Formats: sequence, structure tokens, C-alpha cells
Amino acid sequence: MTTDLLPLGAPCPHTDRTVVGENLSLPLFRTLSGVLAGHPYLKVVVDRTENTWHLLDTAVHPFHVNYVATRILGMELSALDATLDAFNASVYADPERRFLLGVLSLHTDEDFDGRERPFLVLETTEADTMQGALLEDFYTFVRSRVDGRLPLLLKPANHGQEHELTAISEVRVPRILSHQLFGNRTRTPLNPGEATGRLRYFATAEEYEAAAAGLGWSDIVAMACLPDDVPRVAGFVNTAPITPLSHTNVLASGWGIPNAIVRDLPQLVEQDDLNGAWVRYRVRDDEITLAPLANAPALQAPTWHQQRIRMEPPLLEDVPALSLHRLRRADRDRYGTKAANLGELHHVLDSRSADLTAFYGRPRPPRTDLYGHLAARLGTTDATTAELRQTAAAFAARTVAAPDGVALPFALQHRFLISSPALQQGIGKLKMALELGAVEALDPLCLHLQHVVRNTPMPDEVTRQITQAFPAPLAAGSRLVVRSSSNAEDLPGFSAAGVYDSVTTVRGAGELLDAVRQVWASLLSPRSVRLRHQVGISLDDTYMGVIIQQYVPADLGGVLVTCNPTRREDFRNVYLNCSPGSPETVVDGTTLPQQYLYNTVEGGGRTVALGSSGTDLPAATRGRLADLALTGRLLQSHFSADDTESPLDIEWLMTDQGDFRLVQIRPYAL
Repeated sequence: MTTDLLPLGAPCPHTDRTVVGENLSLPLFRTLSGVLAGHPYLKVVVDRTENTWHLLDTAVHPFHVNYVATRILGMELSALDATLDAFNASVYADPERRFLLGVLSLHTDEDFDGRERPFLVLETTEADTMQGALLEDFYTFVRSRVDGRLPLLLKPANHGQEHELTAISEVRVPRILSHQLFGNRTRTPLNPGEATGRLRYFATAEEYEAAAAGLGWSDIVAMACLPDDVPRVAGFVNTAPITPLSHTNVLASGWGIPNAIVRDLPQLVEQDDLNGAWVRYRVRDDEITLAPLANAPALQAPTWHQQRIRMEPPLLEDVPALSLHRLRRADRDRYGTKAANLGELHHVLDSRSADLTAFYGRPRPPRTDLYGHLAARLGTTDATTAELRQTAAAFAARTVAAPDGVALPFALQHRFLISSPALQQGIGKLKMALELGAVEALDPLCLHLQHVVRNTPMPDEVTRQITQAFPAPLAAGSRLVVRSSSNAEDLPGFSAAGVYDSVTTVRGAGELLDAVRQVWASLLSPRSVRLRHQVGISLDDTYMGVIIQQYVPADLGGVLVTCNPTRREDFRNVYLNCSPGSPETVVDGTTLPQQYLYNTVEGGGRTVALGSSGTDLPAATRGRLADLALTGRLLQSHFSADDTESPLDIEWLMTDQGDFRLVQIRPYAL
């Protein structure tokens, strides 16, 4: 059933206030608009054939395409669903298209006198392929029909549109880039959720350190940038920009607690005397609130105090150190999760039979699958299942490589621990303290144990196996990287992101042995012991494998997750962060990384933030990052074989030769 449009300028019936052909004033905008990411927005459709436009009532028409098909072209929704991809191509990709679809959003800045000034931003969907001339036509049409007192800027929706606009004068088409518009947002959601607790605001790191020992599960911790060793609390608030891929946000995601950037929090704290006050803290995609409570509420201890993480018991039989390429995922109970996943990665990239297309084979109503979209991304016209699998496997193998290295098994750590009576005695005391709930004794016991681990000589056979595991680089004096690989991480409900140590500046046998002991000792840090104990992971079942790799100089390093961490329902985008050098600088907060979103369905990418560098990457590098993002999505199909919706967290680097290497692959906590 279709509905006839009303005459130009006439409002639709009271249930649908969509107007056609009318000039846009600010009051009319507010009447029709909804809210997205904290900003009022309005969908518009320009009909080039009729030389008019449609201002959609957002509450009634959430999708441009549905409106165009049913209200303008008279199609049934069932007919649209049956030809959806072809219809989308006709409105988003056809250079001779009849309709131009976009969104107007309302923002404010300050004039020279400090007064707020509203302005509008026009943009297309992220997958739109409008070329320069069409973008200029779109802007010109909308500009002529918007109240002249409202400034109007065009925001390119993807890197392709940015490139197209470089040939067009900014006088003719004033513009603003995404990172310019949103980079200084006052409030940015990082992890959705809601918590009631006591707000603890720390203006300096010193203030936090003085109070950290007293923080508990009912506290909401607020400071410029939370440290990686923050204890499990009710919520996080950052007052300075961070990336959603930081260790602390991965922890927030894994713990299911709200986290956001609230840059005006210091003013709110002073204005409303919030420090130490009980508040209700809510983080949503389009809203962040901190509401003071009149009285301290009656709170129940969180359920995670009773949570018990199920983990497979470690296998401690005498197995050798092995090259990573000889491991598979099933070896995680002997060598740890990280080592096993890297071994599995070698297998996948060396194989032409692995199915890397499963993510695209899932139905996305009304589509039965996304194989056609994947074929387009891979540059092939053959969307048959067998051929697409081969093409996808070849693409991944061309784009990335797995790192070389060796893995030390749990058995070596076990042999080391039982060789020392002092270590056995210390571990026994720690177990007793955990069983008795002697919280005050945990930190000194853990710190003493770590000191003993770092300073206990290794048995000769353990030393021999470690030093002979990677003989050529060690003999050559090459720089080595020593990474943790525990069985108590990357578990459902327990990510342990940033909890265990890695050592990246190792040379020679002596430093290698010291680095291995340091990684082993990180399993006994006060924080790691507390976090595991809180979720029922026994000290008896916890072991640490070690990965030894040759250091690879990196021009660029980073992290990608095969989802949009701030919009969980978004199945299209992969979120990618990078900075010059190693991936560690991205996740540990040393620098604020460059941040990108890449659409792995329809294609296209956009810059979210420039980070500390203040400059964007060259177009050619951004194009290669798009291939990296697509490869991450393909690998998700294999590493999340039981549930292809489970995203991956992948650390990567780009060598000084321009090649991509993946150095870590694990589940991303959601």
C-alpha cells in the first residue's frame, strides 16, 4: 500500500510531519529532527527530476531508502527487500542518480563575543560514492533552501569524498572534516552502561595514587586518563580524550561498566560539589549523564563477586619449546592463548582451504547473505561460495603475515617454580591468604613473590631450553621481544588486557632469562592475583607461557577491532587505531592514536581522530589500512567459528618495508 504525497509545502498528516519543497528554518528543523550521538539531525532527500526536496520526519522515517521506494516511487516494502542491494546501488553509487540522500545535523560554536552560534552540517551516508560535481550540486541545492542566517558546511562522509573535494574551492563548498567536527566534543561515549556509585574525582595522578588502595566496587573513578592498573569499580570517567581501544576501555567493556569522556567534568564537580557524591551515571550512544542523588542508596554487591570463570586445566607435561608456526589453537592449554592463536594464524594464512567468508554468509534481513558485497570488496565478480573462499584466503595471505618466533610451554615455568623452596613457601602463603580472605596481606605477599621469581636462578635444563629455543637471533645479538601467553586471559568474561608484562628491549642470553622471569612474575602481581581471584580463577590453575620473537622495526603500529566499539549494532565497520612505532603506544595511552572507521560491507573509510600527531596519514597508506581492516574481518570468520559475530582484537605493525604483520590476535571483550 502506498501513500500519495501532499502538495509542495504542505505538511503531512499529524502522524507524519514530513514536508516537501519547503525552505528549512531552524524551528522547522527542530520540529522534524531526532537525536544521534548527542546532536539533532534531519534526513533529507533531493529529487533531481522534480527539482524539489523532502524533509523527513525522523520519528516516522528512519531510513532514506524505505521512504524513497514507498513514498516517492510507490513500491511495496516486499519488492524493495527483494531488490535492496540493486536499489541501494541506484541511489548511492549511480553517477546519474535521480535522488541525493543525506543528513543535516545541528551543531554550535562560539562567535567572537563568546556567544553560541548554531550551524548546520550536511553529509551523505558513509558508503555514498558521490563524485566532486555531484557533491557540489548537492551542497548548492541544500544551501539555496536553508535559512541564509544558518551557516552550512559539507562534511565528506569518507576518504573518497575528501579526495573528490580537493579540486573544489572551499568558497563554493565550505566544508568540515569529521575529526574537526567531533574531535573536540565535550562528551563522547566509550562503553555503554549504567551505574550507581560514589564519584571519586582525581585532579592529578598523585591524588589517585594516594587513594587507589581504598577504591571499591561502588566507586566511579574520574580523572584525566585512568591508569591501566585501575581496580574493578562501578564505572570510569575520563576528562581527557582517549581511544575506545585503550586498555582501560577494554577492561570497561569486559567488566560491563560505563565509560565515557566527559571533558567538562571538572567544572561540573566544582559547580555541583560532585566529588564524593553519590550519582547515577549513564552512558548511551546519544547521551551521557551524571545525576546527583539526594541520599546514599542501598546497594547490593555486584554479581561478579559470585562470578566463576570456567577455564580448562593447564597441561604441564614435558613438551618442548616450539616455533609458532607449529602450534594450533588446541595448544593453548600447554603454551597459552596468545601463542596458540599466533600458531593458528600461521595455519590460516598458509592454508587455501580455510573459510574466511562466514561473517558474510550470515543473514542480515532482508538479505540472506552479504557474499555479493564481499565479492565487490575483493574485486571479483564471482560470488560462488567455493571461488569466494579461495579469493578471500588469497587476499588475506597477500595482505598480512604472521610473526616468526617460538613459544615456551607452561612446563618450563612449572619446573622453575618447583625448583625453589622459597617460591613454593611463598605460593603456599599466598594461597592461604586468598582462602582466608586476608585482603590486607595480598599486596605484600605478591610483591615479595615477584621479587623472588625475578631473582631465583633457573635450573640448568630450563636455562638450556630457553637459550636454545631461538639460537640464531640470540647468537647474532639481535633485539628480541618477550611476550606473555597465559591460560588466564582472553576468556569469556575475563580479558586481562594490559595485566601481564611484555619486554621489548632484550639482547643476549642474560637479558632473555631476566625477561622470561619478569613475564612469569607478572602472573603474581597484586593486580593480576586480585582480578583472577574475584572471578574464581584458582592460583593452582594459572600458568604463563612465553613468546620470544625477533624485534621488527615498525614505521606504524596499532590495534584494530572487528566492530565499532561505540555502536554495538553496527555490523559494517572495523575500528582501527595507529601511531608511529609499535602497537603498545596505542593501547597503553602513551600517545593518542590516529583513529579510523572502515566499512567492510559497502566499502569506504573515514578519519575519526588525528590523535597526538595532528596530521592524517597519506591517502595511499589509508587505502592499505582499508585492506588490513577487511583482512581482520575475514579472520573473524575463522577465529570466531562458533559465533561469527564475536569480534577480534588484533595488534599489528607495518614494517619499514611497508609489510603488515599481526603480532597478537584475541577475542575483543564486549
